[in-house]
Amino acid sequence: MPFAPLDNRALIAVSGPDAEHFLQNILTTDLDTLGAAEAKPGAMLSPQGKILFDFLISRSGENGFRLECRVDVADDFLRRLTLYKLRAKVEIAKQDQMLVTVAWGPDSTASQTDSTDVSDARFSQLSVRRSYGGTPAGGDPAAWQALRIAHGIAESGFDYQLGDAFPHDVLLDETGGVGFKKGCYVGQEVVSRMQHRGTARRRVLIVSADHALPAPGTELTVAGRPVGTLGSTEGTSGLAIARIDRVKAALDAGQAILAGDVAVSLTIPSWAKFSFPREAVGAEDA
Repeated sequence: MPFAPLDNRALIAVSGPDAEHFLQNILTTDLDTLGAAEAKPGAMLSPQGKILFDFLISRSGENGFRLECRVDVADDFLRRLTLYKLRAKVEIAKQDQMLVTVAWGPDSTASQTDSTDVSDARFSQLSVRRSYGGTPAGGDPAAWQALRIAHGIAESGFDYQLGDAFPHDVLLDETGGVGFKKGCYVGQEVVSRMQHRGTARRRVLIVSADHALPAPGTELTVAGRPVGTLGSTEGTSGLAIARIDRVKAALDAGQAILAGDVAVSLTIPSWAKFSFPREAVGAEDA
């Protein structure tokens, strides 16, 4: 089965009798719905509703959780979690040198015997497993990148910058990363307002082209006007976060969408529930 070691990931352990209550009050994920062998996406937000940290969260024994995040922001995430600790009966610690492996396919399992083996809940159409601990030799990180792109799964650092995106922008509302029935958490008011009013315009789209795509961060344009930004790429495929109203206007008008000087097509991930708006606005509209 295909697999890949991920050397850009780190783990933060949160444990103790108050761990679930503590995390439930500050993260977007609804832990009441988190299964015993599942990793769900989530975020810690600013009061303005922007993503400060993104992660995958899974249970670890009794009263314990693993937060898998980017290794380069793990120390900052740890400090932010500690700020919220106050008098909660929790222990928060980064687990150094804890290796992360991802495997996928019909019979995917990152480790047949590893009790840390969990299902990546972001993938609804394919079995994707993550394990924490020993990493087998070899692996294909490029294949993992291509799989993530093909399924429209965005991650910070590759597809957007922390502090610059709302959960809806990166489809956390559709991958189980936001609990709309749970109580309050930091940034909850903004996220709930976007959900109930249906005002999310920026969305992750899958990019395809006949030629190799330019570098991540390249602007997507229609007639010289911006409609989005290119994220992860693998050859002629990639991800972008784009204004779906402006993309719809371009499609209706038969206008070319460019990434740099490369013509591209933009599609909604097949599993996503959102759609292009029926009535699109022009690119000049804010």
